[in-house]
Amino acid sequence: MAARPSWQGHLRLSLVTCPVAMYTATSPGGEVRFNLLHPKTHNRIKMIATDPDLGPVNRSDLVKGYEYEKDHYVILTPEEIESVRLESTRTIDIERFVDAADIDRLYWDNPYFLVPDGKLALDAYTVIRDAMAGAGKIALGRVVMHTRERLLAIEPRDNGLICYTLRSHDEVRDSAELFDDIPDRKADPQMVAIAEKIIEQQEGPFDPSQFKDRYEDALRALIKQKEKGGKAKVTVEEPDNTNVVDLMEALRKSLGQKPGAAPSTARSTAKPKKAAAKAPTKRAAPRKKAS
Repeated sequence: MAARPSWQGHLRLSLVTCPVAMYTATSPGGEVRFNLLHPKTHNRIKMIATDPDLGPVNRSDLVKGYEYEKDHYVILTPEEIESVRLESTRTIDIERFVDAADIDRLYWDNPYFLVPDGKLALDAYTVIRDAMAGAGKIALGRVVMHTRERLLAIEPRDNGLICYTLRSHDEVRDSAELFDDIPDRKADPQMVAIAEKIIEQQEGPFDPSQFKDRYEDALRALIKQKEKGGKAKVTVEEPDNTNVVDLMEALRKSLGQKPGAAPSTARSTAKPKKAAAKAPTKRAAPRKKAS
């Protein structure tokens, strides 16, 4: 079954415009989903729209209302909502080009493939794509999806364009709300030096195929076991918290551990070399938030 576009409209760079369609770049795949059942009948529960006074009602008879104060609503018709339609409901107008590093990663949201919508769009699409590739910048535009106007970050990828919806400034919490309670003190230089060597041991390329959803796999195994009439077995234990007194010993043992291996509980007989004292790594300056 062919994928359905999440949005269709036009991409515009100044006076150059082409029809495009947006397709979500991610898929839930074989994600395990549960249904709500009654414990006695095992019948699937149906959610029925219910009015407190009238009882069950048809969804087709319902209207949209905004609660401006407790139990008081403004009713809006589909025609009234349509009357405030923005240009970005039909057109992604590229407004600005920025460096990718200028966009704090907290703002990146959902990825989409942006493709030409029809053969007549190819010429203008390839011009915009190749010009953006030459500039080496991220394009910013706006789009209305699911009744919300979202900022888009667009960049070339392979033969096409990929875009991400960006969270608004109001959606991103200020890190100071939580980080300000963390004491501003430096870690022990010797411990930091050992931790840095552990990091070096575990360096490697990013290969998403190596990362499986072990929780999903465990759920599927449990479901198969239950299908055969088996019982669930609890096999995972909570890890112990690292004792502050044993932190140096834990670091030294970790340094001798092979990357990817399970933590060893046996005491090591080999005495690791004492790490040379090293000044703590200087903290990187925080990235500037997108305006």
